[in-house]
Amino acid sequence: MIVAGSQALPPYRRIAAEIRARIDRGELRPGDRVPSVREIVELEGVSIGTATRVAAVLRADGYAESIPGVGTIVATPRRLTTGPDRLALLRATGTGFRSGEDVEILGAELITGPEHVTDALGLADGAEVVRRRRLYRDDDGVVTLSTSWLPGQLADVAPELLVAEALPKMTFGLVEERSGRRAVRRRDVVAVRPVPDDAASVMGVDPGTPALTMTNLYWDQHGAATEYAMDILGTGRELAAEYELD
Repeated sequence: MIVAGSQALPPYRRIAAEIRARIDRGELRPGDRVPSVREIVELEGVSIGTATRVAAVLRADGYAESIPGVGTIVATPRRLTTGPDRLALLRATGTGFRSGEDVEILGAELITGPEHVTDALGLADGAEVVRRRRLYRDDDGVVTLSTSWLPGQLADVAPELLVAEALPKMTFGLVEERSGRRAVRRRDVVAVRPVPDDAASVMGVDPGTPALTMTNLYWDQHGAATEYAMDILGTGRELAAEYELD
């Protein structure tokens, strides 16, 4: 299966994206063998050097690990999926969920934006914003409590933002589809913060418990902010990042 948009990637990254998509769909499970270099060469018609780089990309992404005497196998999935991870998943596979995850939409409403939110989004004080709150879980429990704030006018073109139901293409995909505003840049802030009272009851922890948080601000292709979001990570979750150095 060819992943949407993957044809524009270098061959080794295209093949890696297609294997990641199979893992995210659950077709390949932790412990399953990843296609070998020889199999990739035969199936894809690429060089040995290109096929070798596929496994390296999968290992760097945390999707695979090499076991002596066994080969390259699917690794246990990372324990966290943040907003940026979900955006990458959405664009690579058409869904922002990993296998075994589910989401509960806790609220979707139009509110007067808190000052720190309107400042981040570049809106006037007291402007209306869309607030969506959801709880992600997997087999290990709470992944993250995620809250997103978007400019209120987006609800005019995408009224589904105000419905407390899961969005098939998530906020990123819905906003792009309806308004043409594509998230092209983001800023991340990672901090340890006490879990607020209202979040603690939802996450099943004591109020004030220190938790790792990630705050994201996204901008569209015109340089305008489209979404401000905060993830409060569940107990035992980790953050991971990958960067191109060449």
